[in-house]
Amino acid sequence: MLKEFKEFAMKGNLVDIAVAFVMGAAFNNVVKSFTGGIVSPLVGLIFNTDFKDLKWIAKEGTINEAGETVGEVAVLYGEFITNVLDFIIVAFVMFMLIKGINSLKKKEEPAPAAPAGPSDNDLLTEIRDLLKK
Repeated sequence: MLKEFKEFAMKGNLVDIAVAFVMGAAFNNVVKSFTGGIVSPLVGLIFNTDFKDLKWIAKEGTINEAGETVGEVAVLYGEFITNVLDFIIVAFVMFMLIKGINSLKKKEEPAPAAPAGPSDNDLLTEIRDLLKK
């Protein structure tokens, strides 16, 4: 069982998937920093606030002695939109990457046809001629 698992784990496809997973996770961090550090502030210029901080407050909170807001109930739609943008960017880049990889793969050539041998009639004719001799 251990030997079978080792063979399964060391197959090229599984190793490729593991490498792609690690690279995808690292790429996701790059996209998050792009949307959080570049896109959100630029879009936030329209709303005069940081885009990630946009929220709809359902219940106002109170400010405690430390200056923190407590008891606030809010819908953080700015953060949700930022995460949707992250997903769209990652999905688009992965689509383009897979499309590029598929175009680089060699297209499988059709297998050469089996050599045409003599037909049944040819074989029977040859046998007849041999028997006549």
